Amino acid sequence: MISEQPTSKFLEVVCSKCKNEQIIFNKSSKTIKCVVCDNVLAEPTGGMSEIKAKIIKVHG
Repeated sequence: MISEQPTSKFLEVVCSKCKNEQIIFNKSSKTIKCVVCDNVLAEPTGGMSEIKAKIIKVHG
């Protein structure tokens, strides 16, 4: 039996405003903001989130 691998991932991103590194989910249903400066890192689009920060590493 062959099962499909999940397409969802966790992304390590860096905030363009304060350079804080944060791990976010790539299919979030809510707007994700930086925990330090409140800058928007990702916005929901109905599927994959629109990532507005620089991705530095993909987990999973």
